[in-house]
Amino acid sequence: MVREQYTTTTQGTSLQRPDNEYVYKIGIYGWRKRCLYLLLLLLLIILVVNFALTIWVLRVMWFNPEGMGLLKVTKDGLRLEGESEFLFPLYAKEIHSRTDSSLLLHSSQNIVVDARDMNGNVTGRLTVGPKAVQAHGQQFEILSNEGKMLFSANENEVVVGADKLRVTGPEGAVFEHSVETPHVKADAFKQLRLESPTRSLSMDAPKGVYIKAQAGNIEATSQMDIVLHTSEGMLVLDSETVRLPRLPRGSRGVPGNSQGLYEVCVCPDGKLYLSVAGEGSTCHEYSAC
Repeated sequence: MVREQYTTTTQGTSLQRPDNEYVYKIGIYGWRKRCLYLLLLLLLIILVVNFALTIWVLRVMWFNPEGMGLLKVTKDGLRLEGESEFLFPLYAKEIHSRTDSSLLLHSSQNIVVDARDMNGNVTGRLTVGPKAVQAHGQQFEILSNEGKMLFSANENEVVVGADKLRVTGPEGAVFEHSVETPHVKADAFKQLRLESPTRSLSMDAPKGVYIKAQAGNIEATSQMDIVLHTSEGMLVLDSETVRLPRLPRGSRGVPGNSQGLYEVCVCPDGKLYLSVAGEGSTCHEYSAC
């Protein structure tokens, strides 16, 4: 191993310098030095470029101490002002607008809102499409501001909790099955019509069916027969005038032979009954009062 020799000279001393074959120069010289400087210059350029890109990204993305541009981080979550576009699904626990503006959701296709359980299965879905609005779930409810149920629907029934259900369409309402309601009423100066074009129409109530027209007529039209039947009570026609304009009129038969002809008799209490027809009235002879 060769040792490096260092010599110092002072005034009045004379030392012999070592031979040049034992003296080595310390440092990097030649092409190695140029490569080192080139590498340092390249690292400096990369550092300057990275710093410039960082400044550019901060300026473009509007980074600030409160967040990024219109997106601010608060203690309650994230606050986004203005219009935003989401290219992928958005997962959030709660979304609400500012107190002085409305919340607008816009999409060129569909807007789908899903509710999932702990396993990730969809338990409810609301889809707003260009042609229809669909809601999927076990039950659909509409509540008022006071929490009162206005509308509820499930697989078994549909309940309208409002005080009044009004149908304003010119064709009215069509029900394929039975309807249960305590009151059916038309608007003022409008007609109420109950119709079954191809089947029968039945109105049932355990305590009676009440039909009233305050400023008009009540008409019942049938192609076949109209039967008024009561099993235990009686049929009451309470009116000043009772007309049967289309009863057939039988021809006068041989005296003393009724030929199946009867006359309609009325009791003082309004009860109607038939009596065998004769030359005179036979109501007293066959009285059923």
